Amino acid sequence: MFNVVIHQFFLFKLAIVFLTRLPVSIKREVNDATLNLATGYFGLVGFFIATLNASVLFLSMLVLPISIAVLLSMAFGLMLTGAFHEDGLADTADGFGGGWLPEQKLTIMKDSRLGTYGASALCISLLIKFQALLLLAEHNTYYVIFSLLLAHTLSRVLAVSIIPSLKYVQLEGETKTKPVATSLSSSSVAPLLLSLVLVIYLVMQFLDINLTQWLGLSVIIWLVRFFFIKFTDKQIGGYTGDVLGAAQQVFELAIYIFMLTLIGSC
Repeated sequence: MFNVVIHQFFLFKLAIVFLTRLPVSIKREVNDATLNLATGYFGLVGFFIATLNASVLFLSMLVLPISIAVLLSMAFGLMLTGAFHEDGLADTADGFGGGWLPEQKLTIMKDSRLGTYGASALCISLLIKFQALLLLAEHNTYYVIFSLLLAHTLSRVLAVSIIPSLKYVQLEGETKTKPVATSLSSSSVAPLLLSLVLVIYLVMQFLDINLTQWLGLSVIIWLVRFFFIKFTDKQIGGYTGDVLGAAQQVFELAIYIFMLTLIGSC
């Protein structure tokens, strides 16, 4: 039992190392197999990231204008994660927008240079995120804090959920330079569900969201996930690490937009 706990803690630390720039020490060898297991903790790491972001936002709002506090929180989040998911969004936008054939798209996605499609996607994404968080913060402090918790946690769980729905693709003859989650282990489902239960329970304790609204969020998420999978499959016939990063960003924005609709219905 003790060894099981130690192993799960190792997987949690690995998820932190993979998704953030925090100086967490990993002394074991890391490969695709261990990363596949660590994906189960991506939701909990998302919850942890959101907690730090929300803390920066709340403390900044005590002494600064709300707009500046939101920007500082976003900047902190980018530094905390190393713009990991934003980089995936930019690379995916460049590849999907700049290539004609799947091989061309994958080649462009591997290019470290930022193109017009990627820059545009980043600008639009950050602007939507800023405006959404600003409106949520102006409406109610609780709304913006728990929107952050819900969006960061749920978006990472949903990004991971794409893995079993698509095959992992890469250029022919290409060798991966770093571990990539290529499957979703059945043992990863429990911690993913745990993170969902945790964040939904907390949101229900502090925000007045009724069953109809939860069902509405579920429908929106299902539709976004469905069309994202279909679109990605048509573009490159599967997924890459960049695509998962882009998926996280898309889901995060969708959740913020949904939370804004709740403000309008209040």
